[in-house]
Amino acid sequence: MKFANWEAVHLLWVVISVGWFLLWAAKRKEKLKEKFAQKKLLPELTCLVNTRRQRIKDVLIVFALGLIVVSFMRPQWGFHWREVKRKGLDILIALDTSKSMLAQDVSPNRLQRAKLAIEDFVTHLEGDRIGLIAFSGEAFLQCPLTVDYNGFLLSLKSVEVGIIPRGGTSLSKAIEEAIRSYKGGVKKYKVLIIISDGEDHEGDPIRVAKLAKKEGIKIFSIGIGTPEGDLIYVTDEKGNKTFLKDAQGNVVKTRLDEVTLQKIALITGGSYVRAGAREFGLNLIYKKKLSKMEKREIKSRMIKQYEECFQIPLLLAFLLLLGELFIPVERTKGDRRII
Repeated sequence: MKFANWEAVHLLWVVISVGWFLLWAAKRKEKLKEKFAQKKLLPELTCLVNTRRQRIKDVLIVFALGLIVVSFMRPQWGFHWREVKRKGLDILIALDTSKSMLAQDVSPNRLQRAKLAIEDFVTHLEGDRIGLIAFSGEAFLQCPLTVDYNGFLLSLKSVEVGIIPRGGTSLSKAIEEAIRSYKGGVKKYKVLIIISDGEDHEGDPIRVAKLAKKEGIKIFSIGIGTPEGDLIYVTDEKGNKTFLKDAQGNVVKTRLDEVTLQKIALITGGSYVRAGAREFGLNLIYKKKLSKMEKREIKSRMIKQYEECFQIPLLLAFLLLLGELFIPVERTKGDRRII
């Protein structure tokens, strides 16, 4: 026999507490009786009450509570083998790491907000493989497709602005890297989620998106930022906070460009979502789109399926409580109670 919920054993302290309370209450009742009348008169005054039966009722209650705790611990006896098939999608997340992601029109800034949303997204995955592409002017595979979600999160933590030496933003490079990562295999089950402010400074993302479609890759894009935009805070060589400036010395203001992100998603049969303050969009995409896509079988294995026996102690507890209700406290004479 084994217990599937061993942590519930701590509830036995509640049973012990109830037992001590009932014992204390019984002793307290005896002391109050002695204060009420002389000790030699107590047998006559309490002749209608069967103290022994009251103790039996208390014991039944304590045992019933103990059995309820045992049922909470989910006792299991015996098992059978069951085949478990693992199905899922291949999901690559392309995360923009350009300097524009330092804008604070989304708190704490665009990049940090995206990383927090990805961390939350990973906790909802079951069987899907996930990988990470970091991109700015270039793109590289930060984490290959894996079901090791802890390893993926470690790779995600190391992603920062400046991780790629070449500046700018190239959505086309991110899509090209996804195509290379997905090269070969069945032309389905492939998903690319691009998280960016959409400002593309080079390349032809529309053309590359069409190539991705031919490879069976569906692109879902999430626009982060606001159309009104914000200034970009950077740290200078002296460690001081300042605004990012272009080559002419003008302060750079970055804005969300949704048009390109919408187009590349539409071309591949995906969808576009603008990240909001409450709903970032990743979980929404998974719930409404990815969860309905056909999933491939990743692997199957045999597991032991134990038989649940919690019903037995639960039934015994019910019978004890039912029996306790039918035990009279009043003394009886034959089949007739003395009242």
